[in-house]
Amino acid sequence: MKILVLNSGSSSLKYQLIDMESDEMLARGRCEKIGCKENLFWQITKDGRETEKTVFDISDHKKAFEYIEKMLLSEEYGIIKSIEEIDAVGHRVVHGGEYFKGPAVITKDVIDKIKEFIPLAPLHNPAHVLGILACVELLGSSIPQVAVFDTSFYHDLPEKSYVFPIPYEYYEKYHIRKYGFHGTSHKYVSKRMCKVFNKDFENCKIISCHLGNGSSITAINNGVAVETSMGLTPLGGIMMGTRSGSLDPSVILQICKNENLSFDEINSILNKKSGVLGVSGISSDDREVYEAGISGNKRAKLAHEMMVYQLTQYIGAYNTILKGADAIIFTGGIGENQWMHREKVCKNLEFMGVKIDKELNRKTVDEKEGIISKKDSKIEVFVVPTNEELAIAGETLNLLKNIKK
Repeated sequence: MKILVLNSGSSSLKYQLIDMESDEMLARGRCEKIGCKENLFWQITKDGRETEKTVFDISDHKKAFEYIEKMLLSEEYGIIKSIEEIDAVGHRVVHGGEYFKGPAVITKDVIDKIKEFIPLAPLHNPAHVLGILACVELLGSSIPQVAVFDTSFYHDLPEKSYVFPIPYEYYEKYHIRKYGFHGTSHKYVSKRMCKVFNKDFENCKIISCHLGNGSSITAINNGVAVETSMGLTPLGGIMMGTRSGSLDPSVILQICKNENLSFDEINSILNKKSGVLGVSGISSDDREVYEAGISGNKRAKLAHEMMVYQLTQYIGAYNTILKGADAIIFTGGIGENQWMHREKVCKNLEFMGVKIDKELNRKTVDEKEGIISKKDSKIEVFVVPTNEELAIAGETLNLLKNIKK
């Protein structure tokens, strides 16, 4: 069974075609700068055929999907001979609100519901809708399509976790609460760790750290997410590439008052100009900031000290919530590759009985997975590369199988 996974952004459309019998990527790629005069397209197939080109006629998501379809079928660059070889499509959707407890087969009602949650995810859900509508229009009803939500893994968070300490009426009127994000990734790497290292997912206490340009931490107790760092939107939690993470609300009020900023202006500052970029003044790319810190840039060094400090805080707190974690997982671009951050965080966690194997830690990069803690570590520490596309494909397949039953 072949499943096409789509991740629609406001000006991009990323995809991956996966053979579910072998969990093998057949092709993956992206179309960028949709709606601009010049569009960028990139694709690579399982046998290493790669194409990168500039295109000039991709005005919207429908045109982008048409081009992706064309390249998947191309004699030179393609991987399938007919679009009918695709058995289903799985769409990543960031926000499913309180309504979607799991994946859902896409219908008009489901699309309307996703639209309802646009105020809760104004940067993501509108793009998801565009991608879904384009795909539905071009494929019709012949190929089933499924929406997989980042938020659904957190549907069973306890009320004491997801309710904010503001007038309760705002939760009742506007559904303002903690939703959590990166759920697909956290669920995937946790299950993957348990499968590879022979653990029972439903009898394991896990702290999962998804660290990248967007970062979040999740506490999982016996297969159920009980706490997570992101909140109403992906802006909450620890500092990220360009996002501030959680702040004293007075910080925002003071900046708005002193700078006379509008809602849109302060929203842009918090989402696009803060975090590692804002503190370092150099870049949101962790690698560039790390090199600058080594070279003596004090603000770059401070940015990384803050990141490690905040990670330590969250992991320590979540260890308490779990009453003693069994495992810590690092994933995401930074979590998988920046061994130096893992080493510093684990050094800070020695009081919890964490003992890292420095040599193993430094070797476990570049998509390698493995245990990086010593045998006598009280809490085992793992690096598990995430694969959200495979996770989305898996949830799509499982839902369709259950419906057929």
